[in-house]
Amino acid sequence: MPDAPLPFEILPPAEWTAPAVFNSPHSGRDFPEDFLRQARLSRHTLRKSEDCYVDELFLSCVSHGAPMLRARVPRSYVDLNREPYELDPRMFSGDLPGYANTSSPRVAGGLGTIPRIVSEGEEIYRGRIDFAEARKRIEQVYLPYHRTLTALTNAVLAKVGEVLLIDCHSMPASASAHVAPQVPGGADVVLGDRFGASCAEDISGFVEDALRGHGLRVLRNKPYAGGFITQNHGSPHRGQHALQIEINRSLYMNETTLEKTAGFNDVRAILDQLAAALLPYLEERFSPQKLAAE
Repeated sequence: MPDAPLPFEILPPAEWTAPAVFNSPHSGRDFPEDFLRQARLSRHTLRKSEDCYVDELFLSCVSHGAPMLRARVPRSYVDLNREPYELDPRMFSGDLPGYANTSSPRVAGGLGTIPRIVSEGEEIYRGRIDFAEARKRIEQVYLPYHRTLTALTNAVLAKVGEVLLIDCHSMPASASAHVAPQVPGGADVVLGDRFGASCAEDISGFVEDALRGHGLRVLRNKPYAGGFITQNHGSPHRGQHALQIEINRSLYMNETTLEKTAGFNDVRAILDQLAAALLPYLEERFSPQKLAAE
């Protein structure tokens, strides 16, 4: 990928003391030039699928002793919160290999590993693309990203015996209106723990109580219970906890212009305080031993 030499990056803490890893797979906004040539949409429209500025909102985790892995390439180029080969056959010239998952609900909606549409339903490509293009993105970006994420969580697991992965996302302001009509204006935050299958209840509850303490309206698992990353990395009985956090975009940005609003600093401050409280809680809960070497 010569025009995008850094598809993702690790932001390490000065001293890795917290038994947690933060992950931002949908906030990338470095567009490969060859992708822009293939697309029929403007860069601005392609960004409508992006979890804008989520990496920045959660970035204080680094100063509190936990690393962040974040994508640099955009979600419209490759969606890192999918199975490796969730592919829509309508997008491709020729047949797909037998191992491709062509029938998932995400593929049906045009939002597979290589998305067919942006979040507002507009077709990304001028015409069909070759499977070789999908394979290139998966082999050069998707698979290395997931190997890196697994290595980060395994490093904590080997040292401490338990780890929490926080998967950081944002959602449209309208996303929760249909599942929580009793919450005027919809939820501010949706926590996804796969209905308890990916994260211990006390950890999910700690995060929920902390956010509610800041006056935020919090839902659990509706409409987002956690995606592929949460499911793949969450196995509490093995000491692997994964929690997805979705932030309502209207709290911190203009969804039309994609510009930050005055609320950005307020949300970032709340998430800073969440990390400041959650990470020491995890250290005490998981192990009295510090992650960092003596």
